[in-house]
Amino acid sequence: MQGEATLEMEMTRLPRCGGSQAKESMQMLCCMHRLASPDESPIIDITAAGDSGAPLSGCRHSKPAERRIPDDFYERIKPRLYRRIGRELRLARYVLDLGCGSCGLVRYLAETYRQQVTGVDVVPDSFPKRPKGVRFRCLRRDAAHLAFAADGSADAIVTMWALHEMKRPQAILAEARRVLRAGGELLVVDFPRDSLAQKLWNENYYRPEQVRRLLAEMGFSDIRVRLIERDQVIWARAHKPVSENGPEATGNKSTHMAEKPKRRTHRC
Repeated sequence: MQGEATLEMEMTRLPRCGGSQAKESMQMLCCMHRLASPDESPIIDITAAGDSGAPLSGCRHSKPAERRIPDDFYERIKPRLYRRIGRELRLARYVLDLGCGSCGLVRYLAETYRQQVTGVDVVPDSFPKRPKGVRFRCLRRDAAHLAFAADGSADAIVTMWALHEMKRPQAILAEARRVLRAGGELLVVDFPRDSLAQKLWNENYYRPEQVRRLLAEMGFSDIRVRLIERDQVIWARAHKPVSENGPEATGNKSTHMAEKPKRRTHRC
């Protein structure tokens, strides 16, 4: 209480001026009060007289206001996520996208990194025509039965906005593990529980720890799961163990596989 009274007295002594000079004086006073009274944290909302009315934010001890996440957040970040996925999988030559929706990511990887990419979805969402010279294809398939792909034929597998919609995730992940070469990467990008997606679509999303446990149960190694993009996206990386024997361990690729933001309707 004494600290608040002192702060109030000091505020009355400030010169009656507007603009940046008043802001600097208020900011300095706020910081001095917080440093002098570390055990007290009074809520102070100060606006400079004659200014725009925005709260001061120059004190490094003040907590910044939480920004509201817009409803079109996922559509806005989609190009950035594509670039991030591309950088993550840039060294892969053969890539599979499980639950590819309209094949937007498939096309991006093929055109940007010149990779051979195959997208798979049980509900094709208007697959695009393949331009000449670009090596990708989009197939209507059950991701739990990738008969077209040989053991160990994929360098990387990605699934974006699809894991939570898979009715048989264990079967699909087992098939993904079969198709991956030894040391190949699995990348899972999905909505987490209690995210903006929960508010918008209210589907049954995973928590990060649930994704980690699922990947571990299916035999993947080097599992790393975290939240990105203001905690609104799960980013999970895992690999097929390199110590396994079989065709994939030799690198044999004799038979290669060659949005909700616009909401994806696949049901793998």
